[in-house]
Amino acid sequence: MSPIKKSKKKGSKKGILKKRPSKKIVKKVQVKAESKKAPPKKATKSSAKNRKDFIGEVTHYFAHVNAAVVKLKQGLAIGDTIHVKGHTTDFTQVVTSIQLDHEPISAGKKGQEIGLEVKDQVRTGDQVFRAKGTTS
Repeated sequence: MSPIKKSKKKGSKKGILKKRPSKKIVKKVQVKAESKKAPPKKATKSSAKNRKDFIGEVTHYFAHVNAAVVKLKQGLAIGDTIHVKGHTTDFTQVVTSIQLDHEPISAGKKGQEIGLEVKDQVRTGDQVFRAKGTTS
């Protein structure tokens, strides 16, 4: 009788084949490794609130008197030209009337919530900017 030969090799597991990775996989791994070493610089997205001419945001609108409540992030005075920009709002006007606690004032300071007479309808969340070419 002839001796029976074993088909298994020493150290190999049944059903597991060791294959060499394809060139495509090797390239993908190298690209990922390179990107982790030096992350690309992200483009800085400047939001409207970070711009220098951002004055404040509309918090309420009174349609019967055409007035908006604006939370100020910068000072605002009578005679300044403002630009109101929102989802459906976009107009420019000169400030003619400012009130604080129902009393007329000549200028609003940072942090105050003022009443501002507007010529057109505004909505909560609309942003108020200083129009270019004006200073306060």
